Amino acid sequence: MTSVHTLGTALVVGATGATGRLLVQQLLTRGWHVRAIVRSRESLEALEALTGHAQLSLVQANVLDLSDGALADHVAGCDAVASCLGHNLTLKGIYGEPRRLVTEATRRLCHAIKVSGRASAVRFVLMNTSGNRNRDLVEPVSFAQRCVIGAVRLLLPPHADNEAASDVLRVEIGRHDPAIEWTVVRPDSLVDHADVTGYEAHPSPIRSALFDAGKTSRINVAHFMADLITQDGVWRRWRHQMPVLYNVETLSSGDVVVPRNPPSQ
Repeated sequence: MTSVHTLGTALVVGATGATGRLLVQQLLTRGWHVRAIVRSRESLEALEALTGHAQLSLVQANVLDLSDGALADHVAGCDAVASCLGHNLTLKGIYGEPRRLVTEATRRLCHAIKVSGRASAVRFVLMNTSGNRNRDLVEPVSFAQRCVIGAVRLLLPPHADNEAASDVLRVEIGRHDPAIEWTVVRPDSLVDHADVTGYEAHPSPIRSALFDAGKTSRINVAHFMADLITQDGVWRRWRHQMPVLYNVETLSSGDVVVPRNPPSQ
């Protein structure tokens, strides 16, 4: 049986995005306190249905504009930090500043965790993409995909940002930091579903992110990230890894029968 983590507090950045707001809802449903950093009053509309929740605290700020001291104050007392930050799919969002939004936010949040003085490690969960390879593993990538990813890296700054953000955790923090433990969640092509459905988490991609992409619903990503934060068994399974998430294909009978989290190898 998967043990449930003692109820705690999580800081969520990117909380008003399409996945972030679902993660906030998942955590609140599980009884956790949530601190959400939101960029503007207009973006609060995404959390309108939750703004009166007694266990939700909202901070209106751009995470990169906060001082080191202010960010450390927001992190203080948190058991987990989750980032669902991403770039808006507009010309300004893709090519404008800050080009390293996710990377710099991840680095600054890690620094804030380190100076917060917490006695035990904080769980850091970063939402990323299946197109980002886990360089700690030998993941099979075709020559054609390598070529295309190389071009994407040069032409689309958000992809390079995703790669660099995961390297902050994988390389700069590593596996032996006493203050931070981490997991990088890599969904495949994102879709919107109303409810959580069957999904699978794999250590590496089982299909090409470019030429044979699967689908991952945002609600499933939020559910998995919430599991990582709140369930000790799920955390132990995926700590210091970069699991790839796929919706389970629906069988002809209409039933989904594949477990969400495969047992430890």
